[in-house]
Amino acid sequence: MMLNKAKTFALVALFVAVVAAFVVAPAQGAKASASHILVPTEEAAEKLKERIAGGEDFAELAKEHSSCPSKNRGGALGSFGPGQMVPEFNDVVFGKDYEVGTVHGPVKTQFGYHLILITERDL
Repeated sequence: MMLNKAKTFALVALFVAVVAAFVVAPAQGAKASASHILVPTEEAAEKLKERIAGGEDFAELAKEHSSCPSKNRGGALGSFGPGQMVPEFNDVVFGKDYEVGTVHGPVKTQFGYHLILITERDL
């Protein structure tokens, strides 16, 4: 009976290792850093985006207007990998069509509307 438990444990360990190698490992190479401003309406996001385009500081506007706790850091979310954010946010940050250093959005998620500034990306 002990041998069967040992074999079962070994097979489970092997399965976990294979899943980690093919699912987790590819995501470990890609990383990005971003800041965001989260507001409840698309109109509010559009107005803030216009202010940023007019020269106002993204971080200062995040501190004043974002409903996310990251506002205390100027909206900075730090570094993260693919799949760590909600899909709509992830698609922008890791999408090859979205430039680093540009404000993107409004992006609608379950939390509200985001303006996203990709600050760094390593695919």
